[in-house]
Amino acid sequence: MDNKGFQEYRHQADEAINTMSQGELLLLLYNELVKRLTRAGLALDRTDYSLFEASVDRSLEIIRYLDDTLDRQYPISGNLARLYEFFSYELQRVKAGRNRTELERVRAMASELRDTFREAQKNAEAEAAEATAAGK
Repeated sequence: MDNKGFQEYRHQADEAINTMSQGELLLLLYNELVKRLTRAGLALDRTDYSLFEASVDRSLEIIRYLDDTLDRQYPISGNLARLYEFFSYELQRVKAGRNRTELERVRAMASELRDTFREAQKNAEAEAAEATAAGK
């Protein structure tokens, strides 16, 4: 097995992550959350319960990380913290009951939240570009 190739890939991936903005990292986390929730649904449909539980567990880890990294000085952080708490509670219920309907509801809400952050990121980038152009 060629560990050197893997190590190089890993180094490049780490470099890419280190050069991302906070907004890009946030979108990366939300994309991964939605992907894991989608995977959980597919696993549930195939009755692959080990993959289902692993996907829900990884989703819960991502949500915990998002909550832990909130900057609590902003009022929106309280709202996001409550939303993350709701996601965690619902996913625990989904995991215990293998409830496809509730899983889809959480996945849809996470997708909407991701799309909102994506739009905010685009707007922030556009404003920064305008400010830079105006400053020249």
